[in-house]
Amino acid sequence: MAVNARALQRATIIGTVLQVLMVVAGHYSTSIASLFAVGGMLFSLIAGHIYAHLARERGLGLAALGGAIAGGLCGLIGIMLSVLLGDVPVSLLIFGTLSSAVTGAIGGLLWAVVKGKAKAEV
Repeated sequence: MAVNARALQRATIIGTVLQVLMVVAGHYSTSIASLFAVGGMLFSLIAGHIYAHLARERGLGLAALGGAIAGGLCGLIGIMLSVLLGDVPVSLLIFGTLSSAVTGAIGGLLWAVVKGKAKAEV
């Protein structure tokens, strides 16, 4: 089995829109900018959840993998925009993207576990 490309695309787009909205709002509001880390990871978690839901993943491995890819990609795009706007340092790209991928994987796993469809398949 492979990652569901259509679900991955949709989840990544939704996550990216949320990330971009937060980054643009945070560029003009320091109170929003102070929530970049938490908000960014939350949106990656949501993207991972959306991936697993749309793909109807039954195995934990694919739910986590697709969630990690969706969460990591939308996080990377959001962080790159924030770097371009001068709001965060370039060094945040690696750590922030990895954190977003992990939370995206968690989002995918949560959907699989909560729906009770999780199998020990990879």
